[in-house]
Amino acid sequence: MGKVLEKIDEKLAAFIAEQPMFFVATAPSGPDGRVNVSPKGMRGTFKVLGEHRVAYLDWIGSGAETIAHLRDNGRITIMFCAFQGPPNIVRLHGQGRYVRAEEPEFAELVTLFEHPETVGLRGVVTVDVTRVSDSCGFSVPYMAYESDRDLLVSYWEHRDDEYADDYRVRKNTTSIDGLPALDNPAQTRR
Repeated sequence: MGKVLEKIDEKLAAFIAEQPMFFVATAPSGPDGRVNVSPKGMRGTFKVLGEHRVAYLDWIGSGAETIAHLRDNGRITIMFCAFQGPPNIVRLHGQGRYVRAEEPEFAELVTLFEHPETVGLRGVVTVDVTRVSDSCGFSVPYMAYESDRDLLVSYWEHRDDEYADDYRVRKNTTSIDGLPALDNPAQTRR
């Protein structure tokens, strides 16, 4: 049954590294905003940085809820499920921060990941983990992992910076609730 763990130890870090996907949950402050849950994938895009610190790569996408919520209050939960092998669910609760590709810290962070593709990469989410827990996962189904999809990377390989900037302005400057997410990329390059 479920328990709260002291830290992300080597065994837990190995479990996390084996999972081909994870889920990110955030919510704005106050009672009116929408809770957001996003599936994430692609091997090599999540990294345990220490016993209480993790990070993941974030590509340009159709929304910016996580970014907006982190700017608003920093609260984040990351969940991993074992779809193969022994049942297990792991949740990492903490305070997240978004590091944009334009920020100096980004260049250092991105070198920590094994994922070779950075086309369309808009940032890195870092999380100071304040609570680590696991639970049984008895009802999580078995599912077979076939491979990563390469569609996101191939989509951005065929786009230039001007297209990416325009896309980010249209899709990533505010959340669906109107909270600020990414600043206008043209302004951040100045």
